[in-house]
Amino acid sequence: MTKDDDIRALAKQFFDAIEQGDIETMQSSFAPDAQIWHNTDELIVTVEQTVQTLTAMVSRIKNRRYADRQLTVFPGGFVQQHVVTGQRVHDDVDVRLPCAIICKVENGKITRLDEYFDSAHVAAFRKYA
Repeated sequence: MTKDDDIRALAKQFFDAIEQGDIETMQSSFAPDAQIWHNTDELIVTVEQTVQTLTAMVSRIKNRRYADRQLTVFPGGFVQQHVVTGQRVHDDVDVRLPCAIICKVENGKITRLDEYFDSAHVAAFRKYA
């Protein structure tokens, strides 16, 4: 396997884990000191904070799917554009969240993740949070 293949496999593992609600595998994809940045609040958060956020999302959104994945690998990382779809548990309303994720990867782990979401779509995901 090439480094590009390893990065592709990491990206697939990471997003598949969230899709399946496997928070442990998602968390293990990160380096312990990884930084996660959000465009909607411009904050850098820790892996532990991201685990809390995604655990809450998994509990609120059922039938999660990372649709229309467009993965581009570059030396030291990847960019993925996709649409997260699912239904809110509270009211069974369909939701969708177009986004782009840029990740830096070192030694087989994500060391930095920058996420870009449209805030209007995030509001629908978080309506009953």
